[in-house]
Amino acid sequence: MKKVIVIGGGITGLSAAYMLQKAVESGKQVDYLLVEKDNRLGGKIWTEEIDGYIVEGGPDCFLSDKPGCFDMARDTGIEERIIPSNDASKRTYVFADKKLNRLPDGLMGLVPTKLVPFAVSPLISWPGKIRMAMDLFIPKKQTDEDETLGSFVKRRLGKEALDKIAEPLIGGIHAGDPDKMSLKATFPRFIQMEQNYGSLLKAMLAGRRKMPQAKPLEPGKPKKTFFMTFIGGMGELTDTMASKLDSKKVHTGKAVTHIEKKTDGGYVVHIDGMGPVAADAVILTAPAHEAAKVVTDIDKTMSENLAEIPQATSATVNLAFRRSDINKTIDAFGFIVPISEGRKIKAGTYSSTKWDYRTPDDDHVLIRAFVGGAMNQELVFLNDEEMLKMVLDELKDIIGLTAAPVMHKIFRWVKGMPQYTIGHLDRVADIEARTAGTPGFYVAGGSYRGVGVPDCINVGKKAATDALAYLSK
Repeated sequence: MKKVIVIGGGITGLSAAYMLQKAVESGKQVDYLLVEKDNRLGGKIWTEEIDGYIVEGGPDCFLSDKPGCFDMARDTGIEERIIPSNDASKRTYVFADKKLNRLPDGLMGLVPTKLVPFAVSPLISWPGKIRMAMDLFIPKKQTDEDETLGSFVKRRLGKEALDKIAEPLIGGIHAGDPDKMSLKATFPRFIQMEQNYGSLLKAMLAGRRKMPQAKPLEPGKPKKTFFMTFIGGMGELTDTMASKLDSKKVHTGKAVTHIEKKTDGGYVVHIDGMGPVAADAVILTAPAHEAAKVVTDIDKTMSENLAEIPQATSATVNLAFRRSDINKTIDAFGFIVPISEGRKIKAGTYSSTKWDYRTPDDDHVLIRAFVGGAMNQELVFLNDEEMLKMVLDELKDIIGLTAAPVMHKIFRWVKGMPQYTIGHLDRVADIEARTAGTPGFYVAGGSYRGVGVPDCINVGKKAATDALAYLSK
């Protein structure tokens, strides 16, 4: 019987293993093994319930315009557990010039599409607004050469738009430095908008005119909002996927040290604490910097390309407070903080405003702060006491919060966020070409062509489908 070893038990690895489990149940002559170095499955998706609070260590939602999460939830029987965000409170603030400024309504991506809210907003100065409007007249780029996101935004919209809108918004997605991020790898849509319309503003206005009318709700389906999650947090998805696997085929707390390619085909995967295990196919879903260490014996050049994909370090700090201790309104999704403000947190989410079911009662609120990222990684290594004090000091300055939390939980992600820097797509293309020349070997995950949960589900499923097709030949 053919055997597939899946390395890594995050959302990508779980998706691959789930597809293999379905193949086993359908009668295909295939076996699989899922190996995860940590003592838990789920990877960056890590939800805990603490005293009735639903706290998220990693992503707290998924984007509804990509079907991956919906499809997996439907397939695993938890579609009815999906909930929308509370869009009546869909407001975001930017802490700029030492105060909170509301992000203007009608901002799509980085571009204002409603004139009045943007014109009256104090977030961008009048010179900055005039500079953004110059996007209508700036010629489109004439070459296909990649550029950084920072260069693109400054060229089309100006430095103030980069500092106060683009950098803090992008930081919440990629935890990256705009002056190093590849535009082609992170936001290729902006390139298409510039090339097709000659202007981001013209492209956004044209897009608004073409937007389809909202469809009526399907019976029994949740209202569709841009962000969506599960009643019990994102961990509901990974926990449910894991529960569908054969527990005898899942090994946690086991690290893969290296992989050998057998001369007669197939692989030998060396697993600490288990010894060598033979496999006909291998699906490697570990982050690129970890994948680099285990593929050296298979392909040294592939290992070097994997090692060249940078990873940023970050932390999330969940804090619960009595509602009566919150003086300022938190009727919003939260706030973002430009790096130019010199603060020590990147953003704050009002989790119990954004989502239902996050606190044990209405008398308490849950706030999540973000620390680190590509430009402040050293802060993540503070000890818990120092980290908590730092975050509370920041919240005091930014939202005037002086109360002590009734609960807190810190999650650290060392080298947890891949950085798509200039040259990223070339590196990924080379990695893919080399795996294509290594039959039965697949590399997948958020380090390559998409960091979102639906993206990771899709590439995990595809790797499993490709492995099954290869083994059936």
